[in-house]
Amino acid sequence: MPIKKYIQPVYILAMCFVILLTSSCKRQANATATVVAPDDASGFVTLTDAVPDAILEIRYFGTYNFVGQRIDGYLEPTALLTKQAADSLRAVSDDVKAQGYRLKIYDAYRPQKGVDHFVRWAEDIPDTLMKRYFYPDLDKSVLFEQEYIYEKSGHTRGSTVDLTLFDMNTEKELDMGGTFDWFGPESHPDFCGNPETGDYTGDNSKSPQGRKITEKQFNNRMILRNAMLAHGFKPLDSEWWHFTLENEPYPDTYFTFEVKQLKQK
Repeated sequence: MPIKKYIQPVYILAMCFVILLTSSCKRQANATATVVAPDDASGFVTLTDAVPDAILEIRYFGTYNFVGQRIDGYLEPTALLTKQAADSLRAVSDDVKAQGYRLKIYDAYRPQKGVDHFVRWAEDIPDTLMKRYFYPDLDKSVLFEQEYIYEKSGHTRGSTVDLTLFDMNTEKELDMGGTFDWFGPESHPDFCGNPETGDYTGDNSKSPQGRKITEKQFNNRMILRNAMLAHGFKPLDSEWWHFTLENEPYPDTYFTFEVKQLKQK
């Protein structure tokens, strides 16, 4: 059989491979070109510019937090989010406001230097200044092992927020049966209930000290959760107050710019 009959198919296959490889390289180059520089805040907004009804209590700007001091990178008591997350949070705010509540924000974007501060603190085992307020049931040495402290945080990608609800009738925070940043199973959304169905079970078997939340407190957590999920946020299975935009714009970027008021564009 003539050799020419084989040359043409082989040549076509080779050209197809080159085209596919070139296309793949171009996609990779384009993807690389769209990655935002970690110190670039241009994709972010000041949260209260987008959600003017939000109440701020930025715990890491002050000293009432599990470390007991202001956290690195928090220059002002403000909150920043990506534009996409802020727009979705505005929809949440409108939703809960119609129910008689306002959003209260504890933390939003967190610079990498803030996360690094947490790591240094966790490695300093003797420093237990705030233990009785935030982790009385735990030895500090297990915070990494039990995943309470990470070297990377979703907050640093800019589309995660820690929050609760403020009751406009009582003019107090809604009673969630536990404090923000409590290290323990009592903070889990499924503590004493099933968050998927919204059913209260009263099962507190995971609490090392037999703590419990009431049906009312569990239902209050569900009000916040349901509003956040309805507007594009996903929950965390260990913290009732923590939510991340499901389609976050920077899923692989950990930003480094500090927390301070951004200029309105």
